[in-house]
Amino acid sequence: MIRLSTEEKSTTGTMDLRFKEELALMPDLRHRMRRLRWFRMSFRNHAKLVGSTFGFRFDIDDARLTRAFLDWVETMEKRKDFAKIDRADFVVYAAGLALRELIRQGPAIVGEQNLPSAEANITAGAMEIVRFWPEGFLYTNFCLSVIAAVHEQEFGKMPTVDECAGDLRTWWSYRENASEMPANAVAFLDRFLGSEPNWLLPDDVRSRPAMTEALNAGHGRLLTDRH
Repeated sequence: MIRLSTEEKSTTGTMDLRFKEELALMPDLRHRMRRLRWFRMSFRNHAKLVGSTFGFRFDIDDARLTRAFLDWVETMEKRKDFAKIDRADFVVYAAGLALRELIRQGPAIVGEQNLPSAEANITAGAMEIVRFWPEGFLYTNFCLSVIAAVHEQEFGKMPTVDECAGDLRTWWSYRENASEMPANAVAFLDRFLGSEPNWLLPDDVRSRPAMTEALNAGHGRLLTDRH
């Protein structure tokens, strides 16, 4: 059951995507991220950047990270034909599946904690969110940064992050619901990007509003989900 505050309104700013700049330097990011070596390297580099900025050290379990990657790729490959219907939305959906597996496998472990970087210009609200759920922030920021970098490379602009991504109360709901059912992470990622989530079937690609609208409009043939 999804539990959301009835008074969620951003008071702490939006998700910091300064880390997407490193990812955007990687040519053809969308395809490279489907290779284990690139995925692991990108995630580890991202963990170092986030950790050094916010004063955390993340220890990464390679076995869990590899399992998250393999499970993600297996699921995504079964549904990749939906990219022909709405490629921009499929990029978001694929990142949501990656987020689901990262939360399920939990490859990041918080180690030593220090003071955040003095040059980081971190808001108090952002620091509250990171301290509340550092691993969840890392996974989510990584996936949002990948989306932003891929959209910038392929569509010329990055999507807008909704104000609710900077609301600690939203993160309370997010952590509780995604911990109970990791698939809910897909819905929260959609919500952070200002889209209407599918709370009932969050990781069902057919049920995504953008995909349904495109299919109903005849922009793509009805595909058979091989999952």
